[in-house]
Order: sequence, then C-alpha cells, then structure tokens
Amino acid sequence: MATHTADIRWTLKDGDDVAKGRFSRGHEVRFDGGVTVPASASPHVVGKWAVEAAVDPEEMLVAALSSCHMLSFLHVARLAGFAVAAYADHAEGVTGDIAPGRVAVTKVVLHPRIEWTGSAPDKEKLEHLHHQAHDICFIANSVTTQVTVE
Repeated sequence: MATHTADIRWTLKDGDDVAKGRFSRGHEVRFDGGVTVPASASPHVVGKWAVEAAVDPEEMLVAALSSCHMLSFLHVARLAGFAVAAYADHAEGVTGDIAPGRVAVTKVVLHPRIEWTGSAPDKEKLEHLHHQAHDICFIANSVTTQVTVE
C-alpha cells in the first residue's frame, strides 16, 4: 500500500488573539508534488476569521470525491470499450448535524458532463459505469458521506 502526505502550516498573525478565538484560520497545505494551496476554515464556520479566497476542508473533501470518481470512471469506461473525450463535474457537498454538537459532510452530489469519442453508452450502461467507478473509488470507500451521481 502507499502512503500519502500533506504538510499543513499555520502561523499566528499580528493582531490575532487565539485565546479569544479572534485569529485568522488561513493556512497552507503543501503536497508532496510541490503544490501549495492556500487553505482556511469555511466562512460558514468561522465567519470573518476565514480567508474566503482559500480552499476549506469541506471543499477539499468534495473535490477529492469528485476527482477520485472521475479517475475511476475514466478507468472503468476504458475497460468497457468507451473513450471519454472530456469530463467535467460540478460537485456539491452538504453539511448537516449527525449528533448533538457534531457536523459532517453528509452528502455529495456529482454532476458529471461527459463527452465521448466514438459511441457513447446508453443510459443503463452509463449508470452501471458510474456505479462501478463509485465502488472502486478510494476516497468514496474511505468516507461515510452519501455520494450520488446526477
């Protein structure tokens, strides 16, 4: 099995007061390939202490599910004899209460738009390919979030 890493870095800014909860949640996530992404808590969670231009953990989870599904879909479609020319998705995640004081990303809906080279699968086969992709997606297999494709 493989090991996957991410380095998270946050630094106290001038004027921040951690003891009172008045501090920027802005930080950075550095991945092993060298990409650094500005990150923050969601503005829905911490309001003005968030960095709206940064990616929040909930968005990263939604993106990870969408990306993994796409990569898995490209694989199963290829094995089934279909060639994808383009794949785009507008993924949406919803948070909700799961217990008193506990919130989770409870649902992610994928909205893939696929262009094919050559023949395209019929509706039944397309649904089957999405189901297969979901079953082999490492990220979907790692979460309890409900993931659906529309």
